[in-house]
Amino acid sequence: MKRMIIFALSAVFALFLPLGQQGAVSAESLGVSAKGAVVIELSTGKVLYERNKDERLPMASTTKIMSALLTAESGELDKRFTVDSDAIKVEGSSMGLQERDIVSKRILMYGMLLPSGNDAANAAAVAVSGSVPKFVQLMNERAAELRLDDTHFVTPSGLDDDTDEHYSTAYDMARLTAAAIDNGIFREICGTARAKLCYGNPPYDRWLVNTNKLLTSLDGVIGVKTGFTDKAGRCLVSACERNGVTLICVTLNDRNDWADHTALYEKCFGLCESVALKCDKPLSVNVVGGSTDTIGCYSPEIKVSLPIGESEGIETVTAIKPFIYAPASQKERVGTVRYFYNGREIASSPVFTKLSVSAEPGNEIGIAERYFERIKQLIC
Repeated sequence: MKRMIIFALSAVFALFLPLGQQGAVSAESLGVSAKGAVVIELSTGKVLYERNKDERLPMASTTKIMSALLTAESGELDKRFTVDSDAIKVEGSSMGLQERDIVSKRILMYGMLLPSGNDAANAAAVAVSGSVPKFVQLMNERAAELRLDDTHFVTPSGLDDDTDEHYSTAYDMARLTAAAIDNGIFREICGTARAKLCYGNPPYDRWLVNTNKLLTSLDGVIGVKTGFTDKAGRCLVSACERNGVTLICVTLNDRNDWADHTALYEKCFGLCESVALKCDKPLSVNVVGGSTDTIGCYSPEIKVSLPIGESEGIETVTAIKPFIYAPASQKERVGTVRYFYNGREIASSPVFTKLSVSAEPGNEIGIAERYFERIKQLIC
């Protein structure tokens, strides 16, 4: 009985720990079985939970997050073409491509992100870069741009049986996913549970079903990608949105990934809060040719969701026009207030004039003259 009371008190106490201590709760306490795992809050990139987040591990078909992102960014997504006959000759999961099939890059993205087609990944690689090796080079170049220092790609599909050089980390995959879901096309496709597409030779309608069961079983899930090989085990990258908060969860080599993602979201959404951001410093804009030289301004308060305790780290940067011409109306937009966390912009709010201002009576100076006169005043 004494042990039960101590355990209960400890559990209650844990609910009131600061964020940093909450984020340090062990994976074992939640029963997470992943070899590598992480949960990050999207807007700040803050790590809310981790287990071996920086350990290099094979990531199987979650590789296709990068392949699909590069395809989305390559343009001409709806232009039809014939698939490369050699590229589609690949083992494993497939969207059913055959020689001389007519597709588009957009259709191949669905093939990668829904049924996890290895044929789709290879076909897209050739369509984007001309060959699979050139596309893999592009994948690694983009990884370097995103500063994914513990990530290296060998294949567009994630097949890794013949190499030990195809790897990433839970943390790198979370950061890659943050970049990917910022792309509207990628986000739309990875969040589609099933899609009717027309391709083949001749093209005909068929349905593709997403392997990500969380899309239909867990509230708020918006993607992203499943994966499995014998070497990598079960891998899962997901993103979930609730009450304005977006979290990204990655588990690598996890025999119980569906349940682990569910448990991690239930835990980590409780580590975030809604915060009101408002610029407290006085704002004004200079006026040229008006009855007053300046007008007071304001920026509306906005609400964002942040990890608990992180609002103190927000930096505010204002950008307001050097001047405006009279007459000017009330609520005229003259600038923007931007909010940053660790150098990353997480929100912005427009700046408006508080009052209207009329032109100065009897002012006969032309627009050009007023412009240069005001410039001289500002410089001097």
